[in-house]
Amino acid sequence: MTKKFENKVVIVTGGTSGIGLATAKAFSAEGASVFITGRRKDTLDAALKEIGGRVTGVQGDMSKLVDIDRLYDAVQQKHSHIDVVFANAGGGEMVPLGAITEEHYQKTFDTNVKGVLFTVQKALPLLRDGGSIVLTSSTTSISGTPAFSVYSATKAAVRNFARNWILDLKDRRIRVNAISPGVTDTAGLNELFGSGESAENTKAYLASLIPAGRVGQPEEIAKAVLFLASDDASFVNGVELFVDGGQAQI
Repeated sequence: MTKKFENKVVIVTGGTSGIGLATAKAFSAEGASVFITGRRKDTLDAALKEIGGRVTGVQGDMSKLVDIDRLYDAVQQKHSHIDVVFANAGGGEMVPLGAITEEHYQKTFDTNVKGVLFTVQKALPLLRDGGSIVLTSSTTSISGTPAFSVYSATKAAVRNFARNWILDLKDRRIRVNAISPGVTDTAGLNELFGSGESAENTKAYLASLIPAGRVGQPEEIAKAVLFLASDDASFVNGVELFVDGGQAQI
């Protein structure tokens, strides 16, 4: 390891599984002090053991402002600043137009849009000038998916946060970029498509549509996040980086 994030303080929301967990592990391996969040104590404890290194877990739901405050209170107990914020917590369910409920709409926007907004805004007093923010968007920000319109709308909003926030934060030289994964082999994906054989068949079909010929792995997304957060991307700002095997480009 290059230890590119040695002595850096990194926030990873939604860090107990999938892309968030893989990214927290990668930051930790590169020497960072990592703070992760998760809603369930059992999965949070398991993630802490798996990540290792200088990692701290804060239980909380990032759609709730009081939980976001608890996160940054925990950071301030150990550190005076933050170097990187990876606002990754999010999720969604497949519901077609005609069956969308107010509850579905509210839950999805609260988690994916409100949560990202206030995770970043409340980090600003601690985020050092010249720091980096990475937001988790999705290939659905630019492409249609049946029964996924509410989720897709939230991810388009997240992508546009990056476009606007680079202007709000330009005097502080804070970069803001969005990572847009394609189909990625995570537990969340299996839950979305159903369990067992059903999920595997759906993933196989989707893999056939991807120029790379397969679905992505969380570790591959993590590498792209670390690039955007690092000094290697010092002149990369406001972009949407697709990590999807080429699917969004065809």
